[in-house]
Amino acid sequence: MDNFKNDNYYLKKIVNDIDFIIEHTKDINTRAELEKDEILLDSVLFRLIQISENLVKLTEDFKIKHKEVPWRAIKGMRNRVIHDYGEVDIEIVYDTVKVNLPELVDILKKFCQ
Repeated sequence: MDNFKNDNYYLKKIVNDIDFIIEHTKDINTRAELEKDEILLDSVLFRLIQISENLVKLTEDFKIKHKEVPWRAIKGMRNRVIHDYGEVDIEIVYDTVKVNLPELVDILKKFCQ
C-alpha cells in the first residue's frame, strides 16, 4: 500500500523537517542572523509546528517505548510558536535549532526503518 501511514511514516516526516531546518540554518551563527532573515525564520517556525503535528500522529505505544525523546518539550515548542506567534522568543528558537534538533534527529533516525 503506497499510502500506509504508520509510526515510521510520521517519523520520517519529522526527520525530514528537522533535516530541512538543520540544512537551511547551517550557516546561521547567531540569533540575530536568524531573526534578520524573516523568510528563513518563518520557514523554521512552520517546520517546528509540522514536527509537532506529526508527533501527535505517532502511536502512544511508540512514544512510551521511546521515553528518551522529549515528546512533551516538542509539543511545548509548538504551543509557544502557535500561541505566541509574532512574540516568540527567538533565542529559544535559535537554541532549539542549533542544540536540540541535531541531538533529536540523531535519536529519531535510529527508529526509522
